[in-house]
Amino acid sequence: MNDNFIENNVFKGKDYTVNGFPKGEYDNCTFINCNFSNLHLSNNEFVECNFEDCNFSNSDIKNTSFKEIIFSTCKLVGLNFSECNPFLLAFSFNNCQLNLASFYQLKLKNTKFTNCNLQETDFTEADITNSLFENCDLKKAIFENTNLEKVDFRTSNNYSINLETNNIKNAKFSLNGIAGLLEKYNILIE
Repeated sequence: MNDNFIENNVFKGKDYTVNGFPKGEYDNCTFINCNFSNLHLSNNEFVECNFEDCNFSNSDIKNTSFKEIIFSTCKLVGLNFSECNPFLLAFSFNNCQLNLASFYQLKLKNTKFTNCNLQETDFTEADITNSLFENCDLKKAIFENTNLEKVDFRTSNNYSINLETNNIKNAKFSLNGIAGLLEKYNILIE
């Protein structure tokens, strides 16, 4: 994909908004406390990389590959993951800010979202089968024609999911979360 191949490196405290980000294929690299905000990161490839305490807010990630990526304590506000290269797309999110992000029409089976803020995040027409939302805030997150089969929402809150327009077969919810499944009916639950 790229002529620039970087393997097994650690990048710490880099502010790529100053000098730009070198386009390339990054394999098994770790990025700690790096700033990628508002950058054009298109056509890069990240394979088995870890991003810790990084800021990607409002970056352009068109055709970028994310294969087996772990995002920890990252700010990913407004990121349009639906423009990524979908081939072998796989990541997990721990303690991340994903407000206003978009996963429109992506296949995200077995994805883990742990302690994440997903307010107003778009999951329209995504396939997130067998994924886990652990202690996540899903206020105003959009689920429309989304495959939520076997998804675990038991410890998450503030979701509103229309049972008629989403596949929720074998999905798991807590008793406290039932209100988010019945919100459409405008009923009072006490």
